[in-house]
Formats: sequence, C-alpha cells, structure tokens
Amino acid sequence: MLLGEHAVVYGHPCIVTAMDTRMRVSVSVNGDKTNTINAPQVKECRFVQESIKLFCKKFNLHQHIKIHTAGDFSHQVGLGSSSAVTVATVKALSDLFDKKLTTKEIFDLSYQVTIAIQGVGSGFDIAAAVCGGTIYYIYGGKTIEQLQTDLLPLVVGYSGVKADTPTLIRQVAADYKNRKKEIDGLFTNITKLVEYAKRAIIEKDYRQLGSLMSQNHGYLKQLGVSTDKLNAMVQAALNAGAYGAKLSGAGGGDCMIALVSDEKRKAVEKAIEKAGGEIIRVKNSAEGVKIENKRSKKNNK
Repeated sequence: MLLGEHAVVYGHPCIVTAMDTRMRVSVSVNGDKTNTINAPQVKECRFVQESIKLFCKKFNLHQHIKIHTAGDFSHQVGLGSSSAVTVATVKALSDLFDKKLTTKEIFDLSYQVTIAIQGVGSGFDIAAAVCGGTIYYIYGGKTIEQLQTDLLPLVVGYSGVKADTPTLIRQVAADYKNRKKEIDGLFTNITKLVEYAKRAIIEKDYRQLGSLMSQNHGYLKQLGVSTDKLNAMVQAALNAGAYGAKLSGAGGGDCMIALVSDEKRKAVEKAIEKAGGEIIRVKNSAEGVKIENKRSKKNNK
C-alpha cells in the first residue's frame, strides 16, 4: 500500500502496487472423495478452502480438487499472501474447468472469499494480485485504474512483528464511533494526499510523492495504527535521506516503505536495519495473476 490505508475501508481512494514475489498454485481433479490441499503456508489454507467452495458453488461443480501451493515469501511479513493465494486459486480453477472469467469476475469472486473469511476488508490487495502494476483503487473494486508508471524506487522494511489486519480494521471502526469528526477529517486529508500522489506517480515526481507519503504516515499515527518500532524505522529512513517514508498496510507491525534515490538507497537500508528492521528485497509494479503452465487435457492438470 503506497497511500490511503484505512481510509479506503470507508470509501476513499488508495494507491497500491503489486510486488514481484509470487504465490504459485497447482490444481487438478482429485479422484478421492475429498479436497486435498497441500499448503506449506499454513495461514492460507482456509483461503484456498473457501476459494474452492465458492468457485464450485458458482459453477455448480461437484468434483473434488487437489491443490498444492508454494510461495516466494513468508506470510509473516504482511505482503498480501492471503490475497495472492486466493486469486491464484480462482485463476487456476477457472483454467482447469474452462471457465472464461474476466479480470473483474476473478476480482469479484476472490473478494467474496476475503469477506467470507475476514468479514472486513476493502479488496485493494485482491486488486493488486489480479491486475498487477500500480493501481488507483476504490473500495470493493468500484474503481481499479492502472497508473502508467515504471518501477518505483522503494525500500521495504519489515518490523519483525506480524500484524492482524482484521483486528486493526475493527479497532479503527471502534474508534470511529467515538472520534467520528476527527477521523473523517483525517480521511479527508488522506484522500487529498492520494489524489496528489496519483499525479506525482504519473509524472514521476518522486520528491513530491515522498513528501506525500510522509504526511500520510503522520495521519496514520494520529489514527493510532502505527507503532514505536514502525515510527523509528520511518524516522531512520528520513534521517538517512529518503524522499519519504511511511508504514504500509494496516499498521500494528508488518512493513514500512521508503521512497529513495539511487544514491541514498544503501544508506536508507542500513538506517532501517539499525532501527531494528529487516530489508525485504522485492520489486514493485509487478505483473498480476497469470497461468504459467497450462493444464494437460489428457490428465486434467
């Protein structure tokens, strides 16, 4: 998430970019009378199960499925593994059963899975996994606009603390009842930053984009979702010369991001590490979901 977290849950826009770490899902029809799921990323099992359930219900299918997942990254770091495995499962099933789903249909079905399991969520991570690239997004997929942009010069730092996104969303919802006017003001200000950032990304004005990111972090601190560790990592990045820095996602842990020049990248990385963070080496604006190996008509894989 580049800008707009939490505000997006309340109908405001956000900007999100897809990382190049991949989640791979292999599917085939299972001769046994049960679904077989081999998912080393334990957290994602329920997302796979729900994806199968809703897909088969939608298309009135009664076959049992064998699924294996493999990821380039741990679900612990908060880079959207749940949404990635959901989207990949839906895409793989659509290929297995020759269902010609549009991008929007893959999004809608995957988003249903997220809501069925978590009960809350805006769907921005689903959109990133489906479409790839860097996206201007509004809740529930009302707007999914690709921004024409090259690789953004980001550094990603992991705080070492796994955050629970649904819990944080509910925390903000509880606060909203008591601080409605204040939080509405924060969301309005965040929305302004998102709109400015959209233009800055298109124009590749990274100094401006960095400044907007830092301001966004300030609003998230006021919202109460940042932590001392994230704040220290953000400040360390800024002190080392980053254009801007902020937490990325729900807060409470997981990752922060810094926008940097090539000349300052190493210094910023070292500063984040000195503040206790772990550098996660990923690229952004990556390709979305795709079929890497087509199934065989003969063995139905």
